[in-house]
Amino acid sequence: MSDDAALPTALLHELQALRSVLDITGAYIFCKDLQGRYTYVNQPVLDLFGRSREQVLGHEDGEFFDLERSNQLREHDQQVLQTGQLLEQEELNYVRETGEQRIYWTVKKPVRDAQGQIIGLCGISTDITERKRIEAEMAEQHQLLQTVLAHVDAHIYMKDDQRRFRYVNAKTAALFERQADDVIGRRDIEVLKPEVADALWAMDRQVFESGQAQSGEETLIDTHGRTSHYWTVKVPLKTEAGHQVLIGFSSDITELIQQREQLRQQSVTDSLTGLANRRHFVATAEAELSRTQRHQRRISLVLLDIDQFKAINDRHGHTVGDEALRALAEALRPLVRREDLLARVGGEEFAVLLPDTALADAALKAEQLRAAVQALRVPTPQGAPLQLSISLGVAQTGPSCEALTGLYAAADRRLYRAKHLGRNQVCAAD
Repeated sequence: MSDDAALPTALLHELQALRSVLDITGAYIFCKDLQGRYTYVNQPVLDLFGRSREQVLGHEDGEFFDLERSNQLREHDQQVLQTGQLLEQEELNYVRETGEQRIYWTVKKPVRDAQGQIIGLCGISTDITERKRIEAEMAEQHQLLQTVLAHVDAHIYMKDDQRRFRYVNAKTAALFERQADDVIGRRDIEVLKPEVADALWAMDRQVFESGQAQSGEETLIDTHGRTSHYWTVKVPLKTEAGHQVLIGFSSDITELIQQREQLRQQSVTDSLTGLANRRHFVATAEAELSRTQRHQRRISLVLLDIDQFKAINDRHGHTVGDEALRALAEALRPLVRREDLLARVGGEEFAVLLPDTALADAALKAEQLRAAVQALRVPTPQGAPLQLSISLGVAQTGPSCEALTGLYAAADRRLYRAKHLGRNQVCAAD
């Protein structure tokens, strides 16, 4: 009698379902012994190697990978087996059969016997070659898939088409702040807040209605009000009893979402001053101009730069010059409204976009900015503080300044007129 045949029927059904999912997750799942020989592989691994299960089990990586170039593979295995710690890391491999280079996000964890001794490892490798290419182009990157085995850091659960949990692993139960027995058999709306349960059910419903696997980002707010983000894969299954169920795998990508937001912020922010950068300024200004034109309103622009900034750098050094730029930004920031946009658009050049502001009011604002900068004192290594001054040009949308290029050119022209007239002043007319 086979091992499977000796299992209870319910457990056998669950085992068959999990095996099926292991073969269609899109990840490479495997187990190895202490000598690095494969003791289990799922179907994607067999497809990658182009071998049968009998040709893989009991064999080492050297038969399938170019280990001279895939040295990370062996190093990571040894690290897990020697330290007994979970490893989550990118791994660069070269397939021996094709010579193809592939990048994987690999999760490896030691397997222990009843006495706690390490007897091997299990791992999940997700092909992220394409994802890494997209990351390089700063495009959306959503998916770090950690799934499936009970000792892998992933939330695994089974639900039927009546929204009733058929199975949850311990990690999912802990996420719900309940015991697993208190979750299984209950509907999601009994376990979670109704609005959270309904939001999660949206993808579940797509699985049941389409009969196809679904994946996407989900958000969960726990009882303490903390928000977590997950990348979820949900796979439909039909049990032998004819019940429609799905198996879900949710991996925490909260840190990834936070990093993505940080990258977005970095892409629109000047790193030295913390103000908006030129690219963000141009995009925002063009959108604001379009809006004001639709509503037949005016918008003003103030351009300013530090007088004789090159001389400051030459005399005091670029460190003092950078400090002067930061100090100027901090001095100007409190003087602009929430709807205004203050940006660093060049080396020592700054811009302030003032929606729904007449030229006279913009000129008054420019004078406030000039006075605030004149009151600044920037420390220098020589001891005597540095006093800054700025020249400013102000322009307003009109017949000749409907587009950003025209508005910018008018303000720039008046900025240089202010410099020509002696610097440290505001010019709002040609």
